[in-house]
Amino acid sequence: MSKKVLLGSTALLGALSIGSTSVFANETADNNNKAKDKELELIEIHGARNSLYSVKQSGDIRRLAELVDTPATITVLTKDQIEESGRSDLKEILSTQAGVTLGTGENGNAFGDRYIIRGHEARSDVFVDGLRDPGMTTRESFSVEQIEITKGPSATFAGRGSSGGAINSITKKASLGYDFGRVDGGIGSDDYYRVSVDVNKPINEDFATRINLMKANEDAPKRPGAERSREGALISGLYDDGNKTKVWADVYYLNAEDVPDLGTTVVNDKIIEDIPVYAQNGDFMDSEAWSTTLRFEHQLNDTWKLYNITRYGETENGYVATSAGGTSGYANEADATNQENGFDTFALGSHSNAQEVEHVATQFNLFAELSHGSIEHKLLFSAEYADYSVKNYSYDNIRDFVTSNCWTNTRRGVAEGFCGLDSNGNAADGLNSALDRSNIVKGALKNDYNYEVAAISIMDTIQLNDDLMIFAGLRLDSYDYSNLTNGRDGEALYEFSDTLTNGHFGVVYEVVDDINLYASYGTATNINGGESDVGGNCGYGGVCTDSEGSANAEPETVTNIEIGTKMSLNDEKLFVQIAAFQLTKDDIMEGAGRGYDVTGALNTGKHEVTGIEVAMNGQLTEKLSIQVSAATMDSEILKSESNPDSIGLPLALFADDSFYAQARYQLTEDFAFGGDFTYKSGMTGGQPDTGSNGPDVPAYRVYNLFATYNFSDDVTARVNLGNVFDEEYYTSTYRAPKFMYIGDRQSLRATVTYQF
Repeated sequence: MSKKVLLGSTALLGALSIGSTSVFANETADNNNKAKDKELELIEIHGARNSLYSVKQSGDIRRLAELVDTPATITVLTKDQIEESGRSDLKEILSTQAGVTLGTGENGNAFGDRYIIRGHEARSDVFVDGLRDPGMTTRESFSVEQIEITKGPSATFAGRGSSGGAINSITKKASLGYDFGRVDGGIGSDDYYRVSVDVNKPINEDFATRINLMKANEDAPKRPGAERSREGALISGLYDDGNKTKVWADVYYLNAEDVPDLGTTVVNDKIIEDIPVYAQNGDFMDSEAWSTTLRFEHQLNDTWKLYNITRYGETENGYVATSAGGTSGYANEADATNQENGFDTFALGSHSNAQEVEHVATQFNLFAELSHGSIEHKLLFSAEYADYSVKNYSYDNIRDFVTSNCWTNTRRGVAEGFCGLDSNGNAADGLNSALDRSNIVKGALKNDYNYEVAAISIMDTIQLNDDLMIFAGLRLDSYDYSNLTNGRDGEALYEFSDTLTNGHFGVVYEVVDDINLYASYGTATNINGGESDVGGNCGYGGVCTDSEGSANAEPETVTNIEIGTKMSLNDEKLFVQIAAFQLTKDDIMEGAGRGYDVTGALNTGKHEVTGIEVAMNGQLTEKLSIQVSAATMDSEILKSESNPDSIGLPLALFADDSFYAQARYQLTEDFAFGGDFTYKSGMTGGQPDTGSNGPDVPAYRVYNLFATYNFSDDVTARVNLGNVFDEEYYTSTYRAPKFMYIGDRQSLRATVTYQF
């Protein structure tokens, strides 16, 4: 049996490198009608020597047109880009991207991966290989080939939600075309280490397996005491009969154990800079997830193909975290009473939640390529069933103070308390042991959320002639919803059913070769109580009804109108997109007051986001690779019965301007260097779908550098310098702002890759 086929082209070697996304993710599409040669020929993988910043095709098998011909804004991040940036958690990766910001919150949704895309909540719109990944959890990139960010309503593909967009991770899969092994080992500042293994092995002419393992640990850069620990595995197998049938099966596992850091706070309208880590002994944020996925592909005949993906998974999350609340401290009771001789400090608060998630989903896709005269159709008929169960719990015995060192005067009155900073601005003695965490126990059930849905959709990509393509889709989601909440107003059960209808329509016109103009219209809908982590907290996306528990609210509706151009330049090595959009959300369910109960207003809000986005990725020259995304947007509250004073205000946690650029320059055959730059304009704190005043989160700029050197065909080294100028910056804030997340400070890491 022939062992290797040597590939001469540098570009092709890059596409087939282990970091390549386009080959692995789209191997199925490329070989739909090809029987494999039983005399197996293996493609040689040249380790980490080559880097790919561009792909032509989405890794979602349902997207039948190339990205340049797709009438939507889709940003694809390749494995190479992610690795060279030095980031690993999904939250870190996406926080840099234009048009995406991070959210925060109290208790139930303070942690996990919470994203806001084009001003709209997307924490429930995270997908893995096209299936929703429910619940608030930590997500890692060790098992990922590429990450795709779809901007604008995506309900035809995603179902309910996906108002501003969706995130879809394409996982690594076993392949018969490769026989490789790769080990990455890294060390760095802040007690950083990371080891990962990726091995793909054909067992015989019909079976292959792929094993990915990862273990990592670090302190948050320059914040010792705030810790992050990860360990994960993805084991994948493939059966390929070489003719019509392929079957993949995989098992995924991730365990994340952190000591969380809620960042800094504001006192007297001033951010406390260089705040010490105040996490208490016993604070934790643990997330454990596992799932098993089965994929089946069968070519029925020359026209029809069937593809099914089925997944079952469970996740357990829990955290007890300490927050800092800016306040004034006093040396004695008299000063506190008279509010004299005070000093700026912060008090400690506790936040906690536990979550159990169980999910099962299956999706059947039937593809057909048909012709009617000169008109060509690529049809997709899809049927999906999913059942998500999310239980949220509290923790008890987390607020016991061990000691007091000052007096405070708050809305609760004058009392002894603990001040994190003394009158000289220094960290107080016993800062990390002021609260007793030794008796923490899992408490009562806060809410039991269940969402069961059956959906059908039809999509058609119509090539009318050489220059004109039409894309149309329609989806129906029939769901049953129940949510047993146990909140401040007691226990209540909410149950209702409905059918959601969404669609999209797009036109693509090729002006000249490889330069297209497009226009699209798409919709999405959100249901009452759609966020699974907040129960009856109307203000954060929980059940929002009247006091009797009526669930007669109409779905929130989202529409998006977008026009733009897409270009494939530089001999199809460089992709460029420019898009202008107007995204309108109507019939918004608004929280009342602080939003801690279910007495919000139904279908009484409306807001709009307009903007322009620019994206560019691929090869500018033979040696220079780039990935650039930029967005300038404007948001406005158009209608609000719950809070009329907010009309005209911008959305909370919304950055008007954002920019990200990553570049890599291949100076010599063995040496390359590059870096990335992130800019986000100032944001205000607040709840989803609400307006707010004031620049709570200042604008920030972050610079990072990397360099790689190939010692041989099999050994490559990379050095990453994060936050080159060691700037303290903030990525998100709570509405008070009671806490403000701190971005990573300066870090230095070195990674060696060995291929065998």
